[in-house]
Amino acid sequence: MVTQAPARTLTFAHSPDPDDAYMFYGFATGAVKIPGYRVEHHLEDIQSLNEKALRGEFEITAVSAHAYAHISDRYWVLSCGASVGRRYGPILVARAPAKDFQFTTGRVAIPGKWTTAALVLDLWLAEEGRHVERVVIPFDQILDAVEKGVVDAGLIIHEGQLTYQRQGLYKLWDAGEWWHTKTRLPLPLGLDVVRSDLGRPLAKEISRALRESIVYANTHHEKAIEYALKYGRGLDTALGKRFIGMYVNEDTLAQGREVQEGLKKLYELSFKRNLIPTSPVVEFI
Repeated sequence: MVTQAPARTLTFAHSPDPDDAYMFYGFATGAVKIPGYRVEHHLEDIQSLNEKALRGEFEITAVSAHAYAHISDRYWVLSCGASVGRRYGPILVARAPAKDFQFTTGRVAIPGKWTTAALVLDLWLAEEGRHVERVVIPFDQILDAVEKGVVDAGLIIHEGQLTYQRQGLYKLWDAGEWWHTKTRLPLPLGLDVVRSDLGRPLAKEISRALRESIVYANTHHEKAIEYALKYGRGLDTALGKRFIGMYVNEDTLAQGREVQEGLKKLYELSFKRNLIPTSPVVEFI
């Protein structure tokens, strides 16, 4: 009798928000597998995942496109799984309209030092010649911090982009619209990456499986939405579907030429402003 070797574990880390959960649905149900491996998921906010990627803690992880400029020596970018904005993205909000906001003295909450939201904000501020004090606050606490006056403005990611008006807040600036006007390219915000020491054959198998997981969610859309909304923090079904549709789409299934050009442009502009240590040449697996 031949004893089958126990499956090894691959940890897939992602943030606890609906679009990532939706993409993971095929894995979560057991419908999609990586032969010889057991896939476990680890949930943590994106800034924490960025920091842990710097130490190479997870075999597969979601990271901000910004953070990838700091870890390109140890991770490859998967050719699926990206969160991309086309004329939409992080939003800067405040308690008063833009005409009443003083950028020279404002304290602005950002969802993490290495988030793409923070990077694009810095690009815009540099271009405008504006300066603010940045305060790092977990992404799911920023709206409350703005509403209560803990900070003067907050940079919103994830579902907060659709819910900030419920708290009587105003949009000051839209990163996606600004980026589109400036470059006419999509804005890559988040990437799924695989640690390069796993080797190319396994990395390609992981990429295949993630794509299958997304396709499985699309095929079982209603159940996948129901699963994803467990991580929706106040999103009803209609808003949940809208949010997931924003960040799980054709760009997610395959990072095509436009998305790759958008990522290249983001790194070029950021490197010129000394906002990142290098402008990495991205290899998609």
